[in-house]
Amino acid sequence: MGTPEWLGKLFDTIDNKDADGFVAFLTEDATFTFGNADPVQGKTAIKELLIGFFGSIKAIRHEILDVWTHPDAVISRGTVTYTRHDSSTLTVPFANIFKMENNLVREYLIYVDTSQLYAGA
Repeated sequence: MGTPEWLGKLFDTIDNKDADGFVAFLTEDATFTFGNADPVQGKTAIKELLIGFFGSIKAIRHEILDVWTHPDAVISRGTVTYTRHDSSTLTVPFANIFKMENNLVREYLIYVDTSQLYAGA
């Protein structure tokens, strides 16, 4: 089925630290779960979470390695590189599950180990 066109654009908004652009891909009542953090619900709350996260890092870059599509879900796997404010980096694997509704993300689940991102900070 190939990679949905919107998926690359969504990752571009993340890599550009564009919280407004990111939430445009979500339903109003979307749920966002980052790693083992508590789920956040609703565009406004998700945007605020992202603004805080984006401010805690200097840069972020995703490399998508695989994508699987289903009529109401998309799964992606890849690596993400975080650049800390001291310019050091952390690259780790990730997997995302996007549960879809009317071509928007209703539930965004991120599986990633960021335990070393703020180590020594």
